[in-house]
Amino acid sequence: MIEIQHLENWLLSRGEPTERLLTEVKVQLDTDLKQKAQWQDKTYQIIKAYGRQQLREEVTAIEQKMLSAPKYRSFRERILSIFKK
Repeated sequence: MIEIQHLENWLLSRGEPTERLLTEVKVQLDTDLKQKAQWQDKTYQIIKAYGRQQLREEVTAIEQKMLSAPKYRSFRERILSIFKK
């Protein structure tokens, strides 16, 4: 568990600089640890991409609601008038 925390701090640039430096050296010297770090980094990338996609979908849903619902007509007209200028 501590190893995972050290890798996480190193990958996310958190924690004490000396701890991160020590972890970096360990990763360079230990091939198993290097592979764990690569998998953990790949996992973070996937999670980040998924989060971005979720946010994109939420924004699109809000946009559709705001631009199509009759009760937001005046808001829609104000926004469109900004972009007509």
